[in-house]
Amino acid sequence: MKAVLTAALLAATALPALAFDPANMSAAEKAAFGEAVRDYLMENPDVLIESINVLEERRMADEAKNDQLLVENNKDAIFNDGHSWIGGNPEGDVTLVEFVDYRCGVCKRISPDVQDLIASDGNIRWIVKEFPILTQESDMAARFAVAVQQHAGPDAYKKAHDALMQSRGPVNLESLTEMAGQLGLDSQAVLNRMNTEEVSAVLRKNHQLAEQMRVMGTPTFIIEGEMLRGMPAEGLESTIARARAAKAEG
Repeated sequence: MKAVLTAALLAATALPALAFDPANMSAAEKAAFGEAVRDYLMENPDVLIESINVLEERRMADEAKNDQLLVENNKDAIFNDGHSWIGGNPEGDVTLVEFVDYRCGVCKRISPDVQDLIASDGNIRWIVKEFPILTQESDMAARFAVAVQQHAGPDAYKKAHDALMQSRGPVNLESLTEMAGQLGLDSQAVLNRMNTEEVSAVLRKNHQLAEQMRVMGTPTFIIEGEMLRGMPAEGLESTIARARAAKAEG
């Protein structure tokens, strides 16, 4: 069997393509060849693993290229939509965009790491996209955050964002009323604004962008032209370094 496999492989690689044509093999030859291939792979499973790894690398490379095209085609909506909160260093040399859901456990868990990285780096422009997708509480929390920003400005939004990320209790009118009061805001004014068209328009645009970008979950990060889907915070630093290196080369 190994002799059959060896002969077939030699014929396939050393001779013109027409020299090895499975269509011209007899049924017995095809069966023998298939058995030889199976025996070889059973004896050398690392070949399969290597092949799978190569395919996975190619798939990831293709996805990265597609993501770069998506970012390029939607860059205004991603980086300059006119409604998303901008923090960190607004004049930073690298922009990090984060899609968040306040009921997302991973978002909550990595939030301190993300903010520590932004603070320690000092040169990252940070944009937060409200993207409530998990529950009705997700939508209420996002509406509260956007309403706070529209009612009281970016500094108040940052405090609300942090409070929502740190909260482990339910999100309802009672808890949001209490949170607004703790933040020194007019609770009734904020809650009244939550269901206005101005707030709904922000969330609608974010969802439309997410659909165009094929963002299916949170957290999702965009760093310059690269997307990190569900990437933990420890992957951010290396991606930021690549973005800076690419800019330096460009």
